[in-house]
Amino acid sequence: MEKINDQEILQLIRNPQSKERGFRFLIEQYQRRIYQVIRRMVLIHEDADDLTQNTFIKAFRYLDKFQENAGLYTWLYRIAVNETLTYLKKKKKRFFFSIDDHQERLESYIDRPDSLNGSEIEKKLAKALLKLPEKQRLVFNLKYQENMTYEQMALVTETSVGALKASYHHAVKKVEEYLKKE
Repeated sequence: MEKINDQEILQLIRNPQSKERGFRFLIEQYQRRIYQVIRRMVLIHEDADDLTQNTFIKAFRYLDKFQENAGLYTWLYRIAVNETLTYLKKKKKRFFFSIDDHQERLESYIDRPDSLNGSEIEKKLAKALLKLPEKQRLVFNLKYQENMTYEQMALVTETSVGALKASYHHAVKKVEEYLKKE
């Protein structure tokens, strides 16, 4: 599929005759990026795949409520982040994981040869990020992996710029401490 801009996608979606085609463009354009965001949070491919699908189902369901004061990607990103944080909370409650047990399971997943592509330092970074509270991990990923500005992050997370800067600062310090120990 050719690449088209957000306005063209929205025009297609808002027209009943081309709604499905427009939504296919939306998925084609943003699915990979949304998947990567979710995967960094949950690590496990199957979970990330399901959450990506849920994100686009919600987007389809609520597209008529989309206000164009933010871009489509920012809006999808917000849905993905909310879906992911909700999933992580439910998963911990449902399986009665202690935080340490959950961390150990995810760390052992990182060490599996088929889990993450990447160098040893990338695996160490992934383990360090697991030590962070979910909100700090999210902020770190938005800033470090996605290169978002604090203003963009504020739109996605609906959090103040000051709080995001503080979260990122704390996350970086914790990651540095963990990597020094390793």
